[in-house]
Amino acid sequence: MDLAYSQEEREFRAGLREWLGKVLPELPPRPSPDDWPGRRAYDLGWQRRLYDAGYAGLHWPVDAGGRGATPTQHLIFLEETERAGAPYVGANFVGLLHAGPTIAAEGTAEQRARWLPPVLRGEEVWCQGFSEPGAGSDLAALRTRAVRDGDAYVVTGSKIWTSHAEVADWCELLVRTDPAAPRHRGISWLAMPMDAPGVTVRPLRTLAGTAEFAEVFLDEVRVPVTHRVGAENDGWRVTMVTLSFERGTAFVGEVVACRRTLGELARAARANGRWDDPVLRRRLGRLYGEFGALWRLTQWNVSEAQGSGGVPGTGGSVFKLAYSHARQELYEAAAEVLGAGALSLEEQWTRERLSSLSYTIAAGTSQIQRNIVAERILGLPKGR
Repeated sequence: MDLAYSQEEREFRAGLREWLGKVLPELPPRPSPDDWPGRRAYDLGWQRRLYDAGYAGLHWPVDAGGRGATPTQHLIFLEETERAGAPYVGANFVGLLHAGPTIAAEGTAEQRARWLPPVLRGEEVWCQGFSEPGAGSDLAALRTRAVRDGDAYVVTGSKIWTSHAEVADWCELLVRTDPAAPRHRGISWLAMPMDAPGVTVRPLRTLAGTAEFAEVFLDEVRVPVTHRVGAENDGWRVTMVTLSFERGTAFVGEVVACRRTLGELARAARANGRWDDPVLRRRLGRLYGEFGALWRLTQWNVSEAQGSGGVPGTGGSVFKLAYSHARQELYEAAAEVLGAGALSLEEQWTRERLSSLSYTIAAGTSQIQRNIVAERILGLPKGR
């Protein structure tokens, strides 16, 4: 991995900084955290600006509608947008970072042409229908059924923790198409329209007070067979592609945000006298080292993904495991630096602290990540 910047990359950074300097002052005010229709409109508007400027799907393959940027250009984009305080993907999270890359890697030409351009243009939002009440991180235990009926699947079951379901147009949905097959077989990956008859969405309110997740109930929902990505009963393999994106590259922008947050905490500690505590200084210093190492691991994972045709490897589980716990400790340190006076639900610090608790669960629990690292990277035998 070459960490030096070429002349082309320096010019890319300069052009991006100039564009951000012009466009960010023109953005409307950010909506309230619990106004998801408003947040959808805001996030789609930002995505459209990216598209018009040639920055949408920057690292996607050119034949998928992206710019085919190098891993280094992708990381420069993440660094510069975060440092400038630009909007993150928000409601576009699943479409841009999970479903879209999966369809780009596994979809047919017709599927890519139908679903990828609206994601890049900021016209459609996706949600993720993987977890179920009785099968959280154990996706192989899912029970939502899809029965073939002519040119459609009839889907019955339920999903939980469905990200952005209340504002989504499409759902990347895992279903069991062969109940007699072994657990990891007989699963298929479908693209389901959220306005189909039989789909019921019930938002779930998080500890931080927002409703970014939902329960989704499916009552004989008809999904065309042409909406299946990959072969029938090959959904587990396709899902591993999705999860490799979710765990490998989907959080890279947040690492940059955490490094910025850490700098803000250090400045706050110097201002309020907490910097005189050597234990706190050591804690912040160790976090600085951890997030620096995570950024290097991010660079390695993105480079590996580029070398493998755009699909991240199992190293993403190492990153996701380490990042989840580092983020939690970062916001524990924030409470120590800022004190009780700053810890109300009206404060962004508090919302981020509460949100950080979910990261050891989202995208596969830390226990699942440890199993993946042990079995697939270290080659240890499966636990009994």
